[in-house]
Amino acid sequence: MPRSKKFRRARLIVLVLAVLLVAGSAAGGWYAVDTVRASFPQLSGSIKVSGLGAPVDVERDANGIPQIYADTSEDLFKAQGYVQAQDRFWEMDVRRHITSGRLSEMFGAGQVQTDSFLRTMGWHDVAQQEYDTQLSPDTKKYLQAYSDGVNAWLAQHPGGKSASLEYALLGTVNGSYKPAPWTPVDSVAWLKAMAWNLSGNVQDEIDRSLLSQDFTQDQIAQLYPAYPYDRNGTIVGQTGKVGTDGTYRPPVATANQTASTNQAAAVTNALLQGLSGQVDALPQLLGPQGQGIGSNSWVVSGDHTTTGKPLMANDPHLGPGMPSVWYQMGLHCRVLSSACQYDTTGFTFSGMPGVVIGHNQNISWGFTNLGADVTDLYLEKVTGPNTYLYDGQNVNFATRQETIKVAGGADRTITVRTTNNGPLISDQSTEEQNVGTYAPVGNSAPDRGTSGYGVALKWTALSPGKTMDAVFELDRAANWTDFRSAAKDFAVPAQNLIYADTKNNIGYQAPGVIPVRGRGDGSYPVPGWDSSYNWKSTIPFTSLPYVYNPPSGYIVTANQAVADQSYPFLLTTDWEYGTRAKEIGDQIQARLQNGGRISPDDMQSIQMDNTSVMAKTLVPMLLKEQVSDPYVRQAQDLLKDWNYNQDADSAAAAYYNGVWRQLLILAFGQKFPASVRAQGDCLLVQQKVDANQPLNSVGGETKIVTQCGTRAANQAQPDGGDRWTEVVRQQLGNPNSSWWDYIDSNHLQQHGLDNLLKEAMKDARQDLTAQLGKDISTWSWGRLHTLNLKEQTLGIDNSSFASGIIHRLLNRGPYQLSGGSAAVNASGWTAAAGYQVDWIPSMRMVVDLSDFNASRWINVGGESGHAFQANYNDQTALWAQGKLLPWAYSKDAVDKATTNRLTLTP
Repeated sequence: MPRSKKFRRARLIVLVLAVLLVAGSAAGGWYAVDTVRASFPQLSGSIKVSGLGAPVDVERDANGIPQIYADTSEDLFKAQGYVQAQDRFWEMDVRRHITSGRLSEMFGAGQVQTDSFLRTMGWHDVAQQEYDTQLSPDTKKYLQAYSDGVNAWLAQHPGGKSASLEYALLGTVNGSYKPAPWTPVDSVAWLKAMAWNLSGNVQDEIDRSLLSQDFTQDQIAQLYPAYPYDRNGTIVGQTGKVGTDGTYRPPVATANQTASTNQAAAVTNALLQGLSGQVDALPQLLGPQGQGIGSNSWVVSGDHTTTGKPLMANDPHLGPGMPSVWYQMGLHCRVLSSACQYDTTGFTFSGMPGVVIGHNQNISWGFTNLGADVTDLYLEKVTGPNTYLYDGQNVNFATRQETIKVAGGADRTITVRTTNNGPLISDQSTEEQNVGTYAPVGNSAPDRGTSGYGVALKWTALSPGKTMDAVFELDRAANWTDFRSAAKDFAVPAQNLIYADTKNNIGYQAPGVIPVRGRGDGSYPVPGWDSSYNWKSTIPFTSLPYVYNPPSGYIVTANQAVADQSYPFLLTTDWEYGTRAKEIGDQIQARLQNGGRISPDDMQSIQMDNTSVMAKTLVPMLLKEQVSDPYVRQAQDLLKDWNYNQDADSAAAAYYNGVWRQLLILAFGQKFPASVRAQGDCLLVQQKVDANQPLNSVGGETKIVTQCGTRAANQAQPDGGDRWTEVVRQQLGNPNSSWWDYIDSNHLQQHGLDNLLKEAMKDARQDLTAQLGKDISTWSWGRLHTLNLKEQTLGIDNSSFASGIIHRLLNRGPYQLSGGSAAVNASGWTAAAGYQVDWIPSMRMVVDLSDFNASRWINVGGESGHAFQANYNDQTALWAQGKLLPWAYSKDAVDKATTNRLTLTP
């Protein structure tokens, strides 16, 4: 995050002091230990918590994972709030400042632009509307109980060092800051952050428009190829249901309409680049928005398992950080009754009551991202300070004033303007307000004037929904009917929900509010001045795909297409391409051959599959190339007899991924505009002398200039993920494709696939030599493919010496990882930027429906948010090795695993 100079200077002083204290002179060492330990939670004995109706027990195992036992639902969620605040209140406090656009109150003027963007979207306002108008009385009661529990803890730890080390550090910079009481809306608002990161294709819309400055529509279509239905299949296959009430198909545009739409959507490079920068700048607590946000889940019927009951696996792919985005816990009513309805355990978010993914006494459920396109960008013709064009008429914006309080500075006031398509998100940047002048649009488009077009965001999450109701409904669901009823309320983000129960049923349901568009398919920004592009309705829940007890006996969801092309509604044009899903399905089928059965160990083994499916196609082609340079041939030979497993200790995996990266750079990265390339990626490029003239236009004088990438590294293209495996796979069938033209290391133009493959092998040999040394016997994939876990607030700024100190205090790593972007063990990396891991399986679980106590789970980092507590990072090394921890569920099993018992008393 950006920081003001004043903030950095002050923080430098604070953190130098902190390091000296931690390093420890006699008196300083005592103070440092006292500062660090002061915020550690009390884990045993008893604590009085106001408002409880009866004592509540909190039993923690050696990993600090709490199992809570109460007599009423209200006491259960009140205790959950108290316990999560014990472990994670700093994280919770920062999260709510993100979702409400109030980071500047904590961190100063450097956060004003981020706050402005978030205030413009109005996450907290929508959450307030949800709480006021949508949620059930029981949900409100539980949210209030959770808030009361958080505030009971906060009353006992009113800021400063007693709350966490981070508050002690922040306090000397922003001494007036005190955490406000927690509210139910603070919990609901976190769902908006979750939805933003899983919301679909905003970045794809931006990127396609940026690429349209340099490439034709046919070329862009090659970069976003159609989903391979025949090869990789769909989730529901031929046995799923797609509902019966509706046969809508998006209207097919004529050729002229399509051309006009694409021209109107090709917003200026600078406009969308600025917007992309705002998207990139948002705090990424769940990972980069729209990049690599996938997941794996699958469930196998008891007819095909060694246990005789279903087995379920899940591992959501999110951005890494400290502490983990997930929080493990159990919520148990001592006696199940109408007064206390919960006996559930699993993964949730700190700051939010209930369990998001896990199981109760009857069913288990898991999530992967459905990937439905629920966001659209609309170009808006602004006709005056208070008006915009809509169907030929000037229409007034809905406006509101937002005051942003700034620590150590004056308040800032912004005006938010909202169209009938959503908030004008381009308003909060002076650059964006003035760069729409040169957008190539059709003759029928309105004049841009001097300030160009604005950009509005239409997004389902900006309308109130009932997702918080769905969380509690899932937690107490007893059967398939209850599960589908909960899914109906799961509005955003649209997720693939898988199901299993103790009666040997398995199922899948696609939930979510998904728009039915008029014109347009969500691929590009569309004209906001034309009402024919409005959203017409949403897909009825009864028309969303589902499957129950399929004949195959298993269900795999890994972000592949949900249903085939006969499905009557448009879900998205931007599916993941099914590589992981097919690999999981193939492994299940292989184990089931000749009457075989799937064991819990098999489920765990599949989660750790490191196979590079693309390497099976590409490596034989690489080995066929005649390489004359013995230096390069030595590396090429590593690929002989390689098993395609991307193990951390594999030299062949290191070299293959090096070649893959260089292939993408040569074939695609060299040709891409700076606005999608990584920062620091500088190329000599041809440019029109007349800057108003697109490069792909005919005629005009050109010149050679140095052009450096402007995109944040983890958002740059080509990223090398699943889409790029499909792009390359298709282009490999045409050895003379223009994509295989490239500039070699001598700055000479070269042509053809064979030449490019040789150049990629040579460049990879040089790249890995620079990073790993000349001796290839010392190479390994893990040395390149490293994970650093960064604290997601104070610890991510690399701009000063002080930040380096924070890294040593709060961050952890590096860890050498196996896997890769399109592997089942999806430790993703961005090829445009390097090999470092930027999204991961954020947790893993295997649920055994025959014996819940035999289930297993693991988190990244640990349960605690306190940097020097034992459970801050005690699970990461196990996670990296593919190990899982025992997951106790029954009271007897929990008692046996308990190492600390705390009683919360009225």
